[in-house]
Amino acid sequence: MTTDNTPATEDDLPEQLRIRREKRASLIERGIEPYPVAVARTKSLKEVREKYTGLEIDVATGDIESLTGRIIFKRDTGKLCFATLREGDGTELQAMLSLDKVGQEQLDAWKSDIDLGDMVSVTGEIITSKRGELSILANSWTLASKSLRPLPNDHKPMSEETRVRMRYVDLIVRPEARTAARMRPAVMRSLRDTFNNESFIEVETPMLQVMHGGAAARPFKTFSNAYDMDLFMRIAPELFLKRCVVGGIERVFEINRNFRNEGADSSHSPEFAMVESYMAYGDWRSIADVTRSLIQNAAMAVAGSHVVTHHDGRQADLGGTWKEISLYDAISEGVGEQVTALTSIDELKKYATKLGMKIDPKWVTGKLAEEIFEHVAQDKLIEPTFVMGYPVDTSPLVRAHREIPGVVEKWDLYVDGFELATGYSELIDPVIQRDRLVEQAQLGAKGDLEAMQVDEDFLRAMEFGMPPMGGMGMGVDRLLMALTGLGIRETILFPLVKPEID
Repeated sequence: MTTDNTPATEDDLPEQLRIRREKRASLIERGIEPYPVAVARTKSLKEVREKYTGLEIDVATGDIESLTGRIIFKRDTGKLCFATLREGDGTELQAMLSLDKVGQEQLDAWKSDIDLGDMVSVTGEIITSKRGELSILANSWTLASKSLRPLPNDHKPMSEETRVRMRYVDLIVRPEARTAARMRPAVMRSLRDTFNNESFIEVETPMLQVMHGGAAARPFKTFSNAYDMDLFMRIAPELFLKRCVVGGIERVFEINRNFRNEGADSSHSPEFAMVESYMAYGDWRSIADVTRSLIQNAAMAVAGSHVVTHHDGRQADLGGTWKEISLYDAISEGVGEQVTALTSIDELKKYATKLGMKIDPKWVTGKLAEEIFEHVAQDKLIEPTFVMGYPVDTSPLVRAHREIPGVVEKWDLYVDGFELATGYSELIDPVIQRDRLVEQAQLGAKGDLEAMQVDEDFLRAMEFGMPPMGGMGMGVDRLLMALTGLGIRETILFPLVKPEID
């Protein structure tokens, strides 16, 4: 048994890999560098396309350029060879090599040495062919990088697993992959612009923490040799961002990497990007308005509209004001009985059993209520919907609802059947916060791996006075899911995957 990284002997290689390695060896033997330090390049293919838009058929411009690209199509005939060059953004241009321009030796070398996937530099005149195709008519060419592996066959598309494992190939061959990769920075710019327009300040908080907190999640644990102590990878930046608010950074946000040692599926990844923000003198309502602006502005940035088109052609309308439903009303409708935050855990277990759900004995009452909600209602929430009013025992950092007992002022935003963001009226009373964290620590002592710990420094910060505020967290990868309809492994450029084993 060998891993994919184990070196193979020349005799073990498949024929195409062996032939390409032989070509590489032949080039070196003939004094030709298959991986030169530099090649000629005067313009990008995109610049040429933009400059010569609308050029008529069979025109010679007289302009000489040196262009580079990867060969994704090649047709060799007697005295005239054709190839399609493609650069990183997907722009393509035809290259033509004729006997009278490059000579017999260069033409023969092109035919024998160059394969699909190779990167080349071509110098020549910009023309249009007799069919009107914008082209470069080569005077000379140079190999920029020899590809030792063939590109995937167009007639046999890569599986999702292969695309994820070999994203570099996915980016070469699939336009959708290139579009998704370039969409993320556009979304990031939009998020920052929206925050900036609302006077939020961006900060950076620690990824390595002495205790995990800010979310109910199982952390990754590591060890610092320098400090001789256990550390945790960040599951959320919340407690540090709230420290910022105490210190006077009243509108704060961070775009960060979080790590949660939990399951992976179409909407969960152990490592993910998140935007989290806090707004002094706001509450769950005002932060919901900010969240809606963030999402709608991101849609405008990538689609030019609040209506986005998903990869499968379906359109999703993210515009307007969004629907609101009560968590407990949704549960009541799903089970056919009136359920509130005061409904006992025994009653909830009866409903869950009737629904055929598996019940974890470690679940507290609120956790079971949330699981029932997800079972009966989550898949139906396709249009953007704020689910309002969550149980107090699963929301230790959230303020109690002003009117409804047993409920906190928390919403979750659902789009396309998955949770996209969550927002709160934040708990600012340090005495109540201590009680809540002690309860969490007790759950942790009973085996709840997601329970928070008592963070004494955070409580000390609160005791200096924390203003009323609204807070929000939103998955950036999930925002891209909402904009594209893709699964989370397609919106993360390099998601975590298990190593290949032969």
